[in-house]
Amino acid sequence: MKDKLLDGYERFKQGYLAENRDRIHTMAETHTPSCILITCCDARLEPSLIFDTDPGELFVIRNVANLVPPCEDEEKPGFHGTSAALQFAVTVLEVPEIIVLGHSRCGGIRSLVLDRGELQPGSFISRWMSIVAPVADLADGDKLDDPETFHRCEKAAIGYSLENLMSYPWIAERARDGRLKIRGWHYNIYDGELEQVSQ
Repeated sequence: MKDKLLDGYERFKQGYLAENRDRIHTMAETHTPSCILITCCDARLEPSLIFDTDPGELFVIRNVANLVPPCEDEEKPGFHGTSAALQFAVTVLEVPEIIVLGHSRCGGIRSLVLDRGELQPGSFISRWMSIVAPVADLADGDKLDDPETFHRCEKAAIGYSLENLMSYPWIAERARDGRLKIRGWHYNIYDGELEQVSQ
């Protein structure tokens, strides 16, 4: 893999970097993304490829199952990577739009539905997926491994994340006065279909 990555870097340097030097220099001086995209860390998702965007256009926050945790008191112990990234993008960069992008065949949602009784209570995955624990109750007991079950649960998890976004006062305020647009999408990695999701 190391050689493949370095070979790819050389192609990037000789191709895209050389052909877009002025644009890259301008981008290096300013950081003005037009959209915050909260999506899964699944390696099969490549946001800039899916949405045909250039570097600098998307402020991408990736985590397991594209979840947004609820806002917690800053004094509460813990490391809040997703919350910190959101706060920086919204309050410092003033990015005008947030999109929560879920996807089909999500391993995080699959583990929540199929393995919830087997996940170790103290594991990082278990604690993280507990953000959307009620989603597992939407699974049909007779069809736990059915694609439609996962599809329903994946979309429900996006809805929970959209709801959790509004628990951050600096997001809710901007959404109410029209400075910030919030949307949810579900992407099918098998056929490329994009579906809108609401709370």
